[in-house]
Amino acid sequence: MHGRLADKLYEELLGWITHEALREGDRLPSEDHLAKQFGVSRPVVRQALLRLRSDEIIISRHGSGSYIRRRPKKEFFDFAPIGGVADLVRCFEYRIALEGEAAWLAARRRTNTDLKRIGDALRDMDEAIASRVVATDSDINFHEAIAAATKNDLFASTMASLSTVILAGMTVARNLSLRMDLARLELVQREHLAIYQAIEAQDPSTARELMRTHIDNARTRVLTDSVEPDREP
Repeated sequence: MHGRLADKLYEELLGWITHEALREGDRLPSEDHLAKQFGVSRPVVRQALLRLRSDEIIISRHGSGSYIRRRPKKEFFDFAPIGGVADLVRCFEYRIALEGEAAWLAARRRTNTDLKRIGDALRDMDEAIASRVVATDSDINFHEAIAAATKNDLFASTMASLSTVILAGMTVARNLSLRMDLARLELVQREHLAIYQAIEAQDPSTARELMRTHIDNARTRVLTDSVEPDREP
């Protein structure tokens, strides 16, 4: 019960931080105040704040409280699924583990046919960037081709079972990127290219690390207007 309430409060707090006249560095109200303001218990508030800290939206200082570290762009809520923001962000976390291992196996087991399929999706994304259009289908094809290259059907079937949430996350990320400077789209594509090159070179460890970093960066990018993710503690 607390989990779903915390999901709802997480989305409400994220929207509040995004749309209210708040600035980075502003202190959030106390847990008691937030519990009264949103009509929930303190344990629910704590869970929601924990998720905001994990997403680097807020930072907590011992004995002082929680402060806004970064604010998502208001456009985030134009594309994010209403009532599904927590699941969208949670899916990014799961994909870091799932697709990191998929890239590791793909680098070990890929065939020339697999490599061509991954490369074709990469070129389709290049063309979409040049035309300044959303390349969600090509992005999905890229990640699905890597899952297929593992030669383990469970990776492909798991990706398929998550397709709705993955599609939502990619749609949000790419629509937001289209509203940013071209540098952001090019940054994302460089990450894709590096993954492709590691798989081509049959370097499993590098492929895994690059994929994990890419998806973690994507999670960060949907929650901030920065081009380069901020990794400082």
